[in-house]
Amino acid sequence: MAFDRTVLFMAVLRFISALLIFSAAVLMLKYNSIPQALRLNAFLGLVGPLIMVSVSVLGIADLAGNISWAKIVITISGVILVLYGTAK
Repeated sequence: MAFDRTVLFMAVLRFISALLIFSAAVLMLKYNSIPQALRLNAFLGLVGPLIMVSVSVLGIADLAGNISWAKIVITISGVILVLYGTAK
């Protein structure tokens, strides 16, 4: 089965994200320390949005030639609103 290059790269980024989250969970259990767990969680709080934005940018860039500019603007606005809505 052949995958579209963009979809494959988007999936790879998500796999990397999942690996980081799983690794952080294991490290939390290993260190068994609330301050250390909070540091790891803060790191994940930074990585999560970066991965989401990266995957979204890849998808939007690939769709740019196939959909109207209005839909691209709406999609980008949605990503920005998600980031704004989840900001602390």
